[in-house]
Amino acid sequence: MNTWYLITLVVLCSCCCQRVLPCPDLCTCYSSINATQVVCSNASLSLFPASGFPAITTSLSIEYTNLSSISALHLQAMPFLQELHLSGNRLRDLPPHLLSGLPHLHTLDLTNNQLEHLPAGVFDNAPLLNLVLRDNRLSTADAHWLPPNSSLIWLDLAGNRLTAPPTGLLHNLPLLETLHLSNNRLEKLPAGTLDSVTRLKRLHLEGNKLSSLDPSSFQNTPNLTHLFLEENRLEKLPAGLFQGLLGLDVLSLNQNRLRSLPPGLLDKLPALGRSSGQGVDLSLNPWDCAGGVAYLWEWIQSHQRLAFSLEDVQCATPTSLKGRAISSLTEEERRGGAGERVAEIEQTGTV
Repeated sequence: MNTWYLITLVVLCSCCCQRVLPCPDLCTCYSSINATQVVCSNASLSLFPASGFPAITTSLSIEYTNLSSISALHLQAMPFLQELHLSGNRLRDLPPHLLSGLPHLHTLDLTNNQLEHLPAGVFDNAPLLNLVLRDNRLSTADAHWLPPNSSLIWLDLAGNRLTAPPTGLLHNLPLLETLHLSNNRLEKLPAGTLDSVTRLKRLHLEGNKLSSLDPSSFQNTPNLTHLFLEENRLEKLPAGLFQGLLGLDVLSLNQNRLRSLPPGLLDKLPALGRSSGQGVDLSLNPWDCAGGVAYLWEWIQSHQRLAFSLEDVQCATPTSLKGRAISSLTEEERRGGAGERVAEIEQTGTV
């Protein structure tokens, strides 16, 4: 009898204690002990919901709708907001001080909108840790988007139209650990660009137009563990480029225009593959096996477990070795290739 009484009491209590949360039209609200989430993903949504948000909303997602504008006033109805996800909308611009009145906001995602220019101070007044601006139309990144000594640790500017790295903005981000600049239009990484982000661990520069790198590019980023340089136009690398990167675990150099590596380049990276089990990707470069890959060939022979996609680390020259995986060459073949390359040069007059 007592057992049934207790079960009934628990059921009645749970029913009576449940709260029916308000929720905006075209949105769904979820609540748990520690969080209240509002999700609006209806394509017919074109205006920011005027009302109906739970006062204790901690996460708001308005994604893949026709939303084209947002203001600080809209957001001030949710003073406990911690995450704001606005990806896949039609936002073209943002007002200054958008995040005023959001003292708990740590994540803002604006992926895949139509943003071209953002005003100074647009992201101040909030303790942001993660800012995602991926796949927009930004051609510049203003130093004053964020205040000095910002708490940001993750910045994603991939898939925009940047022609120069956001050096000024980086000066305001001393705690930054992850920086995505991939798939922009960067042609250079000037010396000193990364000097202010000494805590940087992951750097994504893939899919740009970099043809060379300054020898000091990474000298002030000793905490790098992941460096992505694939799909650029790199032809040569300075001998001391990776000096001091003692914790670098993953290095991607695939799909560039490299024909050789300076002796000792990879020997300066004792942590390659230590945690990830991956190491370095050197595939899909036009390697010159006529003497230009002596160091690379020797390094591969003793570090095969640290180089992935080895079947695509192939000779482009000389003709007799074209398409051969460098890892499969014998020492005799490698040396013989040099002689053949000399003959090709004498015959065609081209290097």
